[in-house]
Order: sequence, then structure tokens, then C-alpha cells
Amino acid sequence: MNFIDLCISSSTQKLKFIQFVLPLKRMDKQRYILVTGGAGYIGSHTVVELTRAGYTPVIADDFRNANRIVVDGLEKLIESTPIIHEVDVCDANHMRDLFEKYAFTGIIHFAAYKAVGESVMDPLKYYHNNIQGLVNVIELALEFSVHNFVFSSSCTVYGEPEGLKVVNEDSPKSKPNSPYGHTKAIGEQILMDVFKSDPEMKIMNLRYFNPVGAHPTGLIGEFPIGKPNNLLPFVTQTGIGKQAELTVFGNDYPTVDGTCVRDYIHVVDLAKAHVKAIHFLSEQADGLIEAVNIGTGNGTSILEVINLFEKIANQSLNWKFGPRRPGDVIEIYADASKANRLLNWQAEYSISDAIEHAWNWEKMIKNYE
Repeated sequence: MNFIDLCISSSTQKLKFIQFVLPLKRMDKQRYILVTGGAGYIGSHTVVELTRAGYTPVIADDFRNANRIVVDGLEKLIESTPIIHEVDVCDANHMRDLFEKYAFTGIIHFAAYKAVGESVMDPLKYYHNNIQGLVNVIELALEFSVHNFVFSSSCTVYGEPEGLKVVNEDSPKSKPNSPYGHTKAIGEQILMDVFKSDPEMKIMNLRYFNPVGAHPTGLIGEFPIGKPNNLLPFVTQTGIGKQAELTVFGNDYPTVDGTCVRDYIHVVDLAKAHVKAIHFLSEQADGLIEAVNIGTGNGTSILEVINLFEKIANQSLNWKFGPRRPGDVIEIYADASKANRLLNWQAEYSISDAIEHAWNWEKMIKNYE
């Protein structure tokens, strides 16, 4: 027997998950893509782009790091009820149910904790969740012969590259600066070892830089649980009054203005890269493993982000300098030429677009409880 979760939206915009017991029957007439963490920030945008590309995404998410408001936005954007199974990827038995139910043609594995600062304070939480979840999913992929696998990796695997600001996939790596970064590096090593043991696997590690922004429609975006750990949602929450003050961690770095520099990639561009990756893998006759940077190739400092926000929002932001934060890389951005060459992908949105879309999203959810 198997449980099917149906997401039903009430007139008050609250969501109820209702379970119906049905005989177990494998669904295999569509191009089902398992999207772990698909109700999250990047995952939800990827679900939209997968649907538009003709795939049928199946979301596996326990909503620990996602807000159920996303389902309403997804329904409007994909013009149907998204397939959502409320499961923890660290629960191998419940994940097995999904593989028995759907004939997946590919997997995009997002589900993981992602806050650098929190990982420094609570490393075991990150090692358990991020690594165990990946192991469970890849074990099932092997058992059920799902060969197309996209891993949500990160530029943190490069650490603080000595003497480099722009990194390509072959740049020498240094030790990651945080337990979060270690989990991504370990994840890539696990997948490399899996590929060596099963060369029919087709694996792509997408090393993305700093995802920002929201869907241009304002229907979905980043919805941090508790205090934001990333810069732009903290900026917009400070601008809207949810946060009293923004702290900029460090002003004495050897950068253009003393603050850290990042390559900010719009979340919709990032979502489209995942669709390109799944399509690329499905077109390959032989197994392979590839790492691909997803970024704009441009660096923007924290102060530059603040200044752009103040210009776009036409208001000043309450912020101050604070001490450096453990785990932060000073300056890094992508050489994304491989993504263009291999996937025919390149970023289309600017950092100004991302800030404008994030601010519109913040204003839209201002009164949401």
C-alpha cells in the first residue's frame, strides 16, 4: 500500500495535506524528475522551469526549511497542483516509497542545510543531514537505475583559492572555510566514488555561487525560517522593517571597499541551469561526471549591494559594521564559460534585477503570517 499526498488550498490560504491510501502502482508515463528540497528557495524555482520544459517534477520536502506559502505560488505559475510528498530525505524507507511509485528519469538533489554561519556553530547537524540525505538518495538511484543525477553543490568547495578571485572548475582548491562547505566537498567525493563503481551513472555537480532574487512575477521567492543567514533577504527584511538593523561582517578585507565580494546569481537563471543540466545528462549515451560553475562572472561587494538596494527601493537602509564572521570567504566569483560551452547556458539577469525582484517579493509577503 502507498500514501498519496494531495495539497489542497483553502479560502484562507492555509494548506492541508490529506493522505489517501491507494494500491502501490508505479507511474511511468511521464518524465518524472525527483526534486529533493523542491519546496525550498532554489528548488521551487527549478520546479517551475522543469514544468515549463515539459518535465513532471516530484517534490520531496518536509518543509523544515520551506514555507507552505510556496505551494500557492507554484500552483499559479505551473497552472496545476504540484506533486508534493512530505518526506525527510534522511528517512530511507519513505524515500524508497517514492522510487517504487514513480519511474524517475532524473534526480535533482537540493535537500540540505545551507547556512555557513550556522554550520560553524552546529557542525554535526550539517554533517548528519547533508551527507546522510545524499547517501540515501544516491543509493536509491543506483538500486532503481536512475542514472541522471544533478547535485546541488557550491563554490564553497573551492575554499579560499590562494591568489585567485575568479575560479574555473579546474582551479586548485583549498580547505573549505566551513562545515557547510565540507559537506559539499564530501558530497562531490561521494559522487565521484559512486561513478567509479558504476560508470553508467551520469552525474553533474553544479557549483553555484550566491543565489539571490525572486521570481519576476513576485509569486515565489526566498522565505527564510527565522533570522536570514544570507545577505539579500536580510537587506530586504531590514528595508521592510522585519529586522531592526543589518550588520555587515567586516570592513577591513582587501577588496574594493573592505567588504566581502560575491558573485550573485539570479535564482531563475540558476533554476534554468538545472533544467539544462538534466537535459544534457539525458542526451548522453555514456556515463560521465562533470562539475560546472553557475555564476555571472561578476563580483559585487556587500556595500555595493546595499547601495543598489537603497537606489532601487528609494530609501535608506539601517546598517552598521560588525566584526568578521567565521567561515566567510573574502572574494570569489565564477568563470562560467564551461556552463556556456557544455550546457548552452548563461546568466540573463543582473544583480539590479535580482534586488528589484527580491524587494517586490518582500513587499508582497509583508503581511503574511
